[in-house]
Amino acid sequence: MTFTKTTEQDSNYNHLEKMTINELLTHINNEDKSVPLAVEKAIPQIEALVAQIVPKLKNGGRLFYIGAGTSGRLGILDASECPPTFGVSHDLVVGLIAGGDTAIRKAVEFAEDSTSQGWKDLQHYNISKNDIVIGIAASGTTPYVIGALKQCNKEQITTGCITCNANSPLAQVSKYPIEVIVGPEFVTGSSRMKAGTAQKLILNMISTSTMIKLNKVKGNKMVDMQLSNDKLVDRGIKMLVKELDVSFEEAERLLKTYKNVRTAIEHYTNGNK
Repeated sequence: MTFTKTTEQDSNYNHLEKMTINELLTHINNEDKSVPLAVEKAIPQIEALVAQIVPKLKNGGRLFYIGAGTSGRLGILDASECPPTFGVSHDLVVGLIAGGDTAIRKAVEFAEDSTSQGWKDLQHYNISKNDIVIGIAASGTTPYVIGALKQCNKEQITTGCITCNANSPLAQVSKYPIEVIVGPEFVTGSSRMKAGTAQKLILNMISTSTMIKLNKVKGNKMVDMQLSNDKLVDRGIKMLVKELDVSFEEAERLLKTYKNVRTAIEHYTNGNK
C-alpha cells in the first residue's frame, strides 16, 4: 500500500491573503464541517480500541497518550480533564509530549525526532503489559511516537494510534490504529486545524465512552466529578434535587455532608439521610 501525506497536500484554496475576513471564516468553517463525517467513518476502529482500553483499566491498568506538538498537547488536555470530570486518579490516564512539560506551552526544537525518547518517557511510569498506549500523530510519521510504540509492541504492551493519513508508518506499528482522513488543511500543512479537530473529537469519544463503561456516569450525569469550584458544587446540588426529588437546601446539605454526588445519592436512597 502506498503512503501519501494528505495532511501535507496543497490547500484547496489559494491566495488566502487576498480573501476578506468573512471569506476566510466561511471557508475554514466549510472545511471544518467535513471533520465529523471523517470521524464517523473511523467509528469501527475507535470501537475496537475502546474495547481494549476498558478491560485494561478495569483490571488496574492505565491509559497513556503520547504525541508531539499539537497532538501531544491534545492528549495531555484529554488526560487532564478525566480526574475533575469523572473523579478518577490523576495517574489513570496520562498524557506525554515530546520535549516534556515545557513543550506544552513552547515548542521544543527537534524533540519529536528522537526514536528512543518516547520509550524512555514511558519508562518513567514503570509501564507494563497491564497498560495501553495510544500514539497520536496527525502525520503518522513522528519518530518519537513510532519509536515508543515499536518498543511497546516488543514488551507486549497493547498499542493504538490516532492519525490523519492512510497507511502511515504509525498505523503499521499500532495494533489498533485509528485513521481519520480529513484531507488537505485550509492553510497547507497546518495540521492543528482539521487534523487537530479530528483528534480532539476522537479523544473525547475514547475517554468518555471508556469512563461510562467504568461506571463513572449515572444516567447521563457526572456523579463522580470533583467539586472543585462553585459552578460544579451548584451543578452537583441540582443533580441531587432532580435525582432524589428533594429541596435545594436539602440537596446542599447532603452534598456538604458526603462531598460527592454519587455518595450522597447512595446514602440517601439507603435511608441514611
